[in-house]
Amino acid sequence: MIFGIGAPVAETVRRWGTWREYPPGLFDDYVMGALLLAGAWLAGRRFLAGQRLLAAAWGFTCGLGYYSFFEQLRRYRLGEIDSAPIPSSAILAIKGAGVLLAVVALIATLSAKEPASAGGGKRVG
Repeated sequence: MIFGIGAPVAETVRRWGTWREYPPGLFDDYVMGALLLAGAWLAGRRFLAGQRLLAAAWGFTCGLGYYSFFEQLRRYRLGEIDSAPIPSSAILAIKGAGVLLAVVALIATLSAKEPASAGGGKRVG
């Protein structure tokens, strides 16, 4: 939930003055956030279906993060200044940590077992 809300908000702040130059650069973060939130919500109601959606969401997040991190690294090496209100090195570190967290979350999602009280994947009541 934190990643699903935090990443799109952080990207909106980062790209606030430049998003019109390339709108898909901002839009993908909203798709990512929506998938993560939907997966987390569904996993709490119907575990197996939610686990599948959440795994897909984390896979999507890993793919976005991989490209974003290595593109940021390339730009950092070239000395390009990021549009964010914080230093480019901080953006690089945040993106690196985010990719690592996404990989760990994907592994955790794929290896998660259904809680005993989940009622076979269906909500009771």
